[in-house]
Amino acid sequence: MRLRRRHGLVCYWYDGSFVVHPHPGGDPLALHPAVAEILSAFSEWTEQAEAAENLNHLSAETVEQAVEELRGTGLLLAADAPEAAADERFERQWSTWSPEAAFFHYATQDVKYPENDPARESPASRDPQVPFVLFTGYPRADRVLLPRPPSTELRAPYEQVLLARHTCRDYTPDPVPLSTLSTLLSTTFAPVDFIDCGRGALFRRTSPAGGARQELDAYVALRNVTGVEPGVYHYNLREHSLELLSEGFTSADATHFCADQEWAGGAAFLVVLGLVVDRLLSKYPTPRSYRVSLLNAGHLGQTFALTATALGLGPAQTGAFHDSSVAERLGLDNIGRTPLYVLASGYPAAEQPAAPPAAGLSTFRETTLEG
Repeated sequence: MRLRRRHGLVCYWYDGSFVVHPHPGGDPLALHPAVAEILSAFSEWTEQAEAAENLNHLSAETVEQAVEELRGTGLLLAADAPEAAADERFERQWSTWSPEAAFFHYATQDVKYPENDPARESPASRDPQVPFVLFTGYPRADRVLLPRPPSTELRAPYEQVLLARHTCRDYTPDPVPLSTLSTLLSTTFAPVDFIDCGRGALFRRTSPAGGARQELDAYVALRNVTGVEPGVYHYNLREHSLELLSEGFTSADATHFCADQEWAGGAAFLVVLGLVVDRLLSKYPTPRSYRVSLLNAGHLGQTFALTATALGLGPAQTGAFHDSSVAERLGLDNIGRTPLYVLASGYPAAEQPAAPPAAGLSTFRETTLEG
């Protein structure tokens, strides 16, 4: 019988145990580290006897017993088994993104939620005395108090704004007024109201957020905004101010922030969404919650884009950035606080040469399969 180890396997040490985590499906298994060597003997379709020869420092009985147990746990697959066919489909679909994305996707599926698994309950939910840090602030930083936006700046019809929203890649050299930036930041990130979660106050924004934890902070890198010097700032949403973290921010800095994409150098400013892990962890202890932070970043990104469009700006967004460099410039430890998403804006140029051309009939003919 020919056998092969599953394609979807990740091994790691956890709490003193060697863990083999199969995916899709399958629970993590604490096994002896020697299992890794046995599994490696079945990287391709292999007869058990052949594998035993390659593992000649182990007795045939040991290999036979290990193979039987590994087949029982689904870590070794038989060539004619339905599980092998499913594993081949998984490999074809996910191999380009494996192991990182595939493991994250499947390891966070079908999790046991705290209400059904007390062992996964968060310390904060068990102990009401654990403090919940609602706001991020830099009290010793120099700050710029932002003007309160007038209520007349966002009167463009919704349909007009929705249909006009396009990702901008080319900007004019015109500076963005500080009042316009103020409106954009307050509309996207500032509190709309406050609610009582049972352990204290939380706030809501114009975008949805899991459990209203608001685990994403806004850091603003200004290059071309009137009334404020270029630099990297934190948006203090409680007092509606910019807190200076470091002076200076150039076009080259913006480009490097965004994984050396040249278009970013023309933006008047960038906004980096920084994840505060404990703020989300205080309610949601399952690893699936990391998905929620990504979804929340997308919600804020869309609100940012629509608001920027309504203000006459050209929005852009990117998941391609130099994480470590950005974290260092923002003063984030990249552990408990880490960058998650980068937004950008400025006045859009009349011509957008980087924008894709409109599709014509020939486009559809070239990309449509005949029935």
